[in-house]
Amino acid sequence: MIEQYVWDLQEVDETQVAVVGGKGAQLGGLSRIEGIHVPAGFCVTTDAFRRIVAQAPSIDDRLDRLSRADPDDREAIRTLSAQIRRTIEGIAIPGDLAAAITRALARLGEQAAFAVRSSATAEDLPTASFAGQQDTYLNVVGPTAVLRHVSRCWASLFTERAVTYRRRNGIDHRAVHMAVVVQRMVFAHAAGILFTADPVTGNRKVATVDAGFGLGEALVSGLVNPDVFTVRDGEVVTKAIASKQRAVHALPAGGTREVAIDSQRQEQPALTDAQVVRLVRLGRRIEAHFGRPQDIEWCLVDDGFRIVQSRPITTLFPIPETGDQENHVYVSVGHGQMMTDPMKPLGLSMWQLTAMVPMHEAGGRLFVDVTRRLASPASRAGLLDVLGRGDPLIRDALETVLGRDDFVLSLPDASPGGPPAGGASAPIETDPAIVAELIERSRVSIAALERDIRTKTGPALFDFLLEAFEEHKRVLGDPLSMQAIMAGMEATWWLNDKLLEWLGEKNAADTLTLSAPDNVTSEMGLALLDVADVIRPKSQVVAFLQGVEHESFLDELAKLAGGTEARDAIEGYLDRYGMRCVGEIDITRPRWRERPTTLVPVILDNVRNFEPGAAERRFEQGRRKARKKEQDVLSRLRALPDGDRKADEAKRMIDRVRTFVGYREYPKYGIISRYFVYKQALLEEAERLVQANVLPEKEDIFHLTFQELHDVVRSYRVDDRLIRQRKDAFRSYHALTPPRVLTSDGEAVTGAYRRDDVPAGALIGLPVSAGTIEGRARVILDMAQADLEAGDILVTTFTDPGWSPLFVGIAGLVTEVGGLMTHGAVIAREYGLPAVVGVEQATRLIRDGQRIRVHGTDGYVEILP
Repeated sequence: MIEQYVWDLQEVDETQVAVVGGKGAQLGGLSRIEGIHVPAGFCVTTDAFRRIVAQAPSIDDRLDRLSRADPDDREAIRTLSAQIRRTIEGIAIPGDLAAAITRALARLGEQAAFAVRSSATAEDLPTASFAGQQDTYLNVVGPTAVLRHVSRCWASLFTERAVTYRRRNGIDHRAVHMAVVVQRMVFAHAAGILFTADPVTGNRKVATVDAGFGLGEALVSGLVNPDVFTVRDGEVVTKAIASKQRAVHALPAGGTREVAIDSQRQEQPALTDAQVVRLVRLGRRIEAHFGRPQDIEWCLVDDGFRIVQSRPITTLFPIPETGDQENHVYVSVGHGQMMTDPMKPLGLSMWQLTAMVPMHEAGGRLFVDVTRRLASPASRAGLLDVLGRGDPLIRDALETVLGRDDFVLSLPDASPGGPPAGGASAPIETDPAIVAELIERSRVSIAALERDIRTKTGPALFDFLLEAFEEHKRVLGDPLSMQAIMAGMEATWWLNDKLLEWLGEKNAADTLTLSAPDNVTSEMGLALLDVADVIRPKSQVVAFLQGVEHESFLDELAKLAGGTEARDAIEGYLDRYGMRCVGEIDITRPRWRERPTTLVPVILDNVRNFEPGAAERRFEQGRRKARKKEQDVLSRLRALPDGDRKADEAKRMIDRVRTFVGYREYPKYGIISRYFVYKQALLEEAERLVQANVLPEKEDIFHLTFQELHDVVRSYRVDDRLIRQRKDAFRSYHALTPPRVLTSDGEAVTGAYRRDDVPAGALIGLPVSAGTIEGRARVILDMAQADLEAGDILVTTFTDPGWSPLFVGIAGLVTEVGGLMTHGAVIAREYGLPAVVGVEQATRLIRDGQRIRVHGTDGYVEILP
């Protein structure tokens, strides 16, 4: 049985991660690829590691303490990790295990030099590379030294960096085991890294090679800058040759040392162009074997390449699957919907089934293929105009792609594949009755949905829902609704353009739209101020809410003095807005009705920061400001040449924008109202599946698509492995940053503002709500963690309508994602908050608590000393 602890690399492949760890499994797979040369070696299996750890019961206790340690308590993690490492290194390797390793060494040449390399079971995985988290030892000579370094590799599972990395990736320390790879040492002339896709842009057709003299350790440790070669279509297209002053070489007696490179060689390339192209060809073979882009470590020996490691590039954003080899250009749906977090499979499929255009999934996000619209000059200009008004970075990214030779071929005679972007001009009268009629139509349709779905269960429910989705799209695509939305948007654009031209005033419409009627999202924020008014005088209720932790708190309120009134106020709010939440386009996200504790911090902030009657006062103040602005604008216009005509035109547009701009928020409210009805029905089905022992918990349905769930309900059978895979994939998607524009080559095109009219060091964004405000930045990524004071400026990644209750308590807004007519911008204007959106990496570049100045009229943010 002793041989079970040692397996030759030729005996393993990438399916055996549990036995030989990620690195060992990948090396075994590599050794089976024709034409790929992997240094000979063997693996000491995870069974050996488990046997060693079992000899030290104290490790169990320390693992418990490590799991309980605060992730931010680095000192505790450092101390516990060091104790575990010392314990493992102090355990003598049992004789039979040592003998097995020694026999394997003898087969390779006992006194040869070896690389002894850690190979953890959570390493080199598709979702987490764990690059550099465990240890490797080079040029280890002799059995005694190899055995000592095997122990060190086992212990390196508990380096501080490895422990922290696992915590960040949600991986249980006990679930990870360590194997060790022992390979013949390669004494390389040159070494480095090959990426089979560009690791920066994501382009899968571009490979990059980093190369230096000697062992690869010089590059990994940052001792030297590498030569960098870029290869496309079998030829080197760019190269940058570094001055390589030092290298790492192996010592005859073992170990390594730094050496100086002869001055005449320092500027010479480590590889010839022909060698680079040959290496990339090998990389493409490896990529094809593993089925995804690879990060490959290589060595050059006597003009032959040895591959010493290959792992997936886990930072690349996936590409939507099309089944063809054509070029495609995709635009992010999440950036338009103000929700760039990953969505679970049920959420993705429900949005696809109810969307007005086909959508493609990648990396837990949705994208629209705009290739045909870009290819046709008839639709290209309209598409760029509408997308550019929403998000200039998307327009710039698309123009960057269009500027590339032949990526999007022009099809002048082709049908654009749908109506022109943005629809036709709105030929409807400026009549508030139109908005009232549209809202009533939506209300009646949702009431019918709620009534008719009650009797539907099992497969019949899914048949009913497929019909309901058609009604959903019919309401969403109602021509009158689209005309009303466009009327408000076009009137806003007209006012901003003309008043800038005639009066030199930027973003004048921001003030003219204050407190516009029928804006359901701004009403939602003000209504929570009214809830706070009910609660504020009730000291017992306020004290109780400060300690609320459980979702059942509404039932407990009735036991307190004034609690029934407080509960009724919150319940009334939830009746109207409880279907909403942050990230609400994902049906799987918990709604406020399901998790009312989310609203408690916001209610308490409103109790603390506002006086009674604040909602009505704020709305009235906005209306007065808008009226005063209208009078001022019209008066100044009449003083101009041809002033009466200009004033009359402006007045018509002001009336139009105030009639229709509030309705812009209503269709989303209707969508989310429907979603809550769908969700409740699907969760009732999930409960039946749990009761029948088909699923362990209701929320497992979120990791199935709508069709897959339909199949489960029909068959009462589920693939547990698929659900586990989906959960792992969803966790991994959080580490990916979705691009605004993505090509079928895998290139993430970010776009740029290309402005030179802002102060040095300022963060550039899109001006969406006029005014300038200075205050304390509150960087908030989770609305439930909000703790705001009057005058604070909210800095976050995105704000969909679920964030709106916070808007009444802040002085300004900065987001990483957003456009002129997206929800956060609309509500910021409604409340008169200076706002700049589309500020790349705002939540990283601005620290919580810093003082900042938001220039909402000119579109930039200054970080103040």
